[in-house]
Amino acid sequence: MPGAVVITRPRAQALPLAERVTALGRRAEMLPLLDISPLPDTAQLRAVLARLPQFALVAFVSPNAIDAAFAHIAQLHGAWPAGVTLAVVGEGSRAALAAHGITPETAHIVSPLDPVHSDSEHLMQALDLPALNGKEVLIVRGESGRELMADGFRAAGANVTVLPAYRRSVPQLTPGFAARLQALLAEPNDWIVTSSEALRGLFMLLEELACSAACEDVVAKMQQQHLIVPHARIAETARLLGLTRLTLTGSGDERLLAALQSRP
Repeated sequence: MPGAVVITRPRAQALPLAERVTALGRRAEMLPLLDISPLPDTAQLRAVLARLPQFALVAFVSPNAIDAAFAHIAQLHGAWPAGVTLAVVGEGSRAALAAHGITPETAHIVSPLDPVHSDSEHLMQALDLPALNGKEVLIVRGESGRELMADGFRAAGANVTVLPAYRRSVPQLTPGFAARLQALLAEPNDWIVTSSEALRGLFMLLEELACSAACEDVVAKMQQQHLIVPHARIAETARLLGLTRLTLTGSGDERLLAALQSRP
């Protein structure tokens, strides 16, 4: 009998996927590896979003960035400003835009051409960068993140504004969280991991657990688990952490679910 499907997304994004996993007849276990919270002060966020019509392009790095921004955009503008292109890196972000009423029928949305490579590098390849020379570009993301996208836009001559919209943090290793980790590592499971940052955070928690209790083998047990990941960058992070049982699916829940269905 197959083990559980461990969904490591932030809770808001984990719930819909957990329901679909359960519909396949698999046991879904939600273990959010990143906590998403609003910024304590949203004054700068709202001030920049008030200037949306001035930007030629707005790039959202994740569904969380979309949700955090659109919590204010509807109030500030009512609708997405005409003529402002949106850029996203994956199917999850397209779905998040659709949940806020933004579809290819209502706005110009650019994303990577190859869903197997849904990342910043392939998004940049899909954009008409020369057309952004001298234009205003906005990147909406968490408080920290890679600079590749911003550097690419600046190299193309764009004036880039990087806007933090939410806060990400690794959960605390509470006794309850530690007990759940140990229980999930006691049997072979399928782990859906959609963030390199979350995966690195998991190993930080495992190392903390190994140091704080008689759990020296928890890292080795995690390295024996099977991971399902949507991006090559996450797969590379996993290999660097000693994980070798990997399935790379490409972007979108449909591909993640198809990978689960193909498991023996």
